[in-house]
Amino acid sequence: MIELPALNKMTIQFNATLQDAMKVIGGNAQGICFVLDGCMLVGVLSDGDIRRSFLAGVKIDGVVSEAMERDFISMPINTPLEQIQANLAKRNHIPIVESTGKLVDYACALRYHQVPLTQPVLDGNELEYVTDCIRTGWISSQGKYVRKFEEDFGQYVGSPHSLAVSNGTVALHLALVTLGVGPGDEVIVPDLTFAAPANAVLYVGATPVLVDVDPNTMAMNMDAVEGVITERTRAIIPVHLYGHPADMGRVMTLAQKHDLLVIEDCAEAIGSQYNGSHVGNFGDAAIFSFFGNKTITTGEGGILFFKDGQMLERARMLRDHGMSRERRYWHDEVGFNYRMTNIQAAIGVAQVERVTDFVAQKRWIAEQYAKKLQSVLGLQLPGEFGDVVNSYWLYTAILPKELTSRRDDILASMTRNGIEARRIFNPLHRMPPYAPFVSTGQSYPVSNFMSESGISLPSGVTMNEADIEKVCLVLTNVLAQYRADDRLLN
Repeated sequence: MIELPALNKMTIQFNATLQDAMKVIGGNAQGICFVLDGCMLVGVLSDGDIRRSFLAGVKIDGVVSEAMERDFISMPINTPLEQIQANLAKRNHIPIVESTGKLVDYACALRYHQVPLTQPVLDGNELEYVTDCIRTGWISSQGKYVRKFEEDFGQYVGSPHSLAVSNGTVALHLALVTLGVGPGDEVIVPDLTFAAPANAVLYVGATPVLVDVDPNTMAMNMDAVEGVITERTRAIIPVHLYGHPADMGRVMTLAQKHDLLVIEDCAEAIGSQYNGSHVGNFGDAAIFSFFGNKTITTGEGGILFFKDGQMLERARMLRDHGMSRERRYWHDEVGFNYRMTNIQAAIGVAQVERVTDFVAQKRWIAEQYAKKLQSVLGLQLPGEFGDVVNSYWLYTAILPKELTSRRDDILASMTRNGIEARRIFNPLHRMPPYAPFVSTGQSYPVSNFMSESGISLPSGVTMNEADIEKVCLVLTNVLAQYRADDRLLN
């Protein structure tokens, strides 16, 4: 059952003004309120009723009783649940009353189903393979599934040099260490991303250089990248944000021109392609994440790819405490414990078996959203820019400019209506750990705007057409409601 507004946020007194009623309806985001005389239910008032009353000549300071619906449906407190549910098929809200007419609760169709942002699907061979780990005793980082996961996922992406690690962030750190990035080096990172790339750069003592993003793809703006390259620049970390590939053609051209390393952050881009190749095959290294909300998951976990097989072997040694491959318990370097467990890998093997279907489902969901939301005025929808395949990890839209200031209210309204949506990442330059690395004269207008107005809609592979229909209906209604309220109050 989802969290809905408390009863007192759903009510208004019959002698209150219509302006007061609009505030109640705007606050509860249900499009309706119940009209009381004291504690007795005497009417129902919707946002539609208010608009119709204005057209009939009632003023905004008119009283609620002039606009409310007096011929309404209510149900007694002892009504069987199945009868309430049957009636909810015909209307969204039903007031629940005592025999005296006192309002005591309300029923709402949205209590009975919530659409989550995303959720893992673990009903394939995951249990069988994990049980095999437990039965045989191979539960830590030794065991057949770790290598099989590396091989299977590497084959899916098209890279022969893969290394499983404990999560995507350590994969970034290990890539930087292996490639020799360190103090005195600068690494270019997009301003609008999860913090992991910037954190990994700081782990190795290098300096993150933040650049603005492209207004269509949300990946790093390549004109901005070119403008910040200095003699200290050592590497670029393009992030394929929300599944849309960065412009890897320009990234690699700049890297070759200035002799820079490229580490692709593909954490959110399982299934994404650029010019016919899966992302992760362009730079010197690439990382993927298998956190629980990713397209495939191992709970926590990541994979690191290298173009150079020798770099892979060095990373393998560093991943395993810096221990020599030939001489046990002999440490050639200070290393790390970044290994993936056999149990995690077993889950991963089962997930890779269905990765093609999962990606296809993500793209189908995006196609349905595009069809149903394309007519919403001012809503910027994600797409595919260039010769790319967007895997649409999270379907992320940009709100109309006039509603940007209401973004958090819109998200709260969607939550109250059974839709788990979320804001997108904060720009790195605004947060205390990264603000010191903003160069003089640098600005980030695109990442600022997108962070303030971007919302990610439910994108889990379990979604069906009814779920998508519900998300689109709720979003469309909520946007229309806030637009109407703003027009009336201004």
